[in-house]
Amino acid sequence: MPFNIDVGDIIAGLAFLLSGYATWQTVSFNKKQKSLVESQEKLNNLLLEKENEDLLNEKRAYLGASFIKLGSSKYRLRIWNKGASTARNVKIEFPEGNDVVIDSEVTDKFPMESLDRHQTVDLIAAVYMNTKRKHVVRLIWEDDAQSHNEKLYYPTL
Repeated sequence: MPFNIDVGDIIAGLAFLLSGYATWQTVSFNKKQKSLVESQEKLNNLLLEKENEDLLNEKRAYLGASFIKLGSSKYRLRIWNKGASTARNVKIEFPEGNDVVIDSEVTDKFPMESLDRHQTVDLIAAVYMNTKRKHVVRLIWEDDAQSHNEKLYYPTL
């Protein structure tokens, strides 16, 4: 039984091969497309997280404490707000005791009703020869992001 191949069979075979190649290309393209969509979705989620974090940072107050030296022998404990929001009901505590800041300064100025962005408050520090160089200060405040914020600082002379 002879096997006859005519032009129609060759065209059909080429069409079948072309169809198989096109199917393979489509599957390959769909895999790449799916990978691209997944990476784009991850990127969008990261951007949303960043935007949410930025919005939250705009509602936060960032308080700090450090000693500053004025002249040759005058010191101040400076409390500052570098955050984007106003700190409210600001309190100060000295967990290891207060032997450097004058007590009347603390009781007169704290608790502060508000400490605005870039605002500072200075407390007079009485520094003597036997004054320890490192102190512990706890600041407690409220802001638009949280109703209770608390942080320990270790200012040094």
